[in-house]
Amino acid sequence: MQLGLGTAALGRPQYINLRQEKPKGQDLETFKEQGFAVLENAYNLGIRYFDTAPGYGLAEQLVLEWLRTKNDPNIQIATKWGYTYVANFDANATIHEIKEHTLKKLREQWEVSKALIPHLRVYQIHSATLESGVLDNKAVLDHLAFIKQEYLLEIGITVTGANQLAIIKKALDVAIGGKQLFDAFQVTYNMLDQSLDEISGELVRLEKKIIIKEALANGRVFRNKGYKHYDSLYDKLERLANKYGVGTDAIALQFCGQRIPKSIVLSGASSSKQLKQNLKFNTFRLTEDELQELAAFKIDPNAYWEERKQLKWN
Repeated sequence: MQLGLGTAALGRPQYINLRQEKPKGQDLETFKEQGFAVLENAYNLGIRYFDTAPGYGLAEQLVLEWLRTKNDPNIQIATKWGYTYVANFDANATIHEIKEHTLKKLREQWEVSKALIPHLRVYQIHSATLESGVLDNKAVLDHLAFIKQEYLLEIGITVTGANQLAIIKKALDVAIGGKQLFDAFQVTYNMLDQSLDEISGELVRLEKKIIIKEALANGRVFRNKGYKHYDSLYDKLERLANKYGVGTDAIALQFCGQRIPKSIVLSGASSSKQLKQNLKFNTFRLTEDELQELAAFKIDPNAYWEERKQLKWN
């Protein structure tokens, strides 16, 4: 397992999460400085994979500025296209992002994102869905194939929702010039939604890159009075955290890494403190019995995503 850093919480003050530290400084410049510091600390702590997107507010630009201070070919950047951030850092905004899977949006965002080269390694469709029709859009797929060949990048998708598996399977059927287009799959996976298990073996067999997002279930793995139905999970997680001398977050991350070997598991840390806690995942390994006990807490994907829809931006 490799730990990567997702930058959604670094690029915009609000994020869908139950457990988020508020930035000490609320002005945009202070917020930006704090994000820059987290990137720098992540690098100093050994992280080399960073995931960003134009839809994450100032995150992509922040990553680009940070990269200019580095001369390390081992840094790998993944970014996406398809979402535009529109909240303008307003805490009271009702709409935070707009999805648009058109060729026009792809061309527009690629012109900005390609500045991340040579560190850019993975270019992804941001939250591909069956409804957006992006996997049937020949013009978009052909242009992604051109980018892949011209810039020697891996092309991927990120998926969200109860039908993640259907989207992945459809993406695996997309071929341009007789070759599969998609090389990387960024998928929600955690103790509550384990639907990825059904297809992870096939992705490994095909030598696809697997990136795990939302390993902490948007904060739902932490004890919360509003989620009494997870009390038995919280009890188990806290016992394991005490046993290994780490936080609940490290247990959750290690669970994902051991269940989906060779994956990249993204930390969504919004502070260096959180990041250091996350990195304690590499100080222990869960036993097979412990993995099975935690796996038993999975719920139906439809229930998982219905519950997630109720989470608020904070």
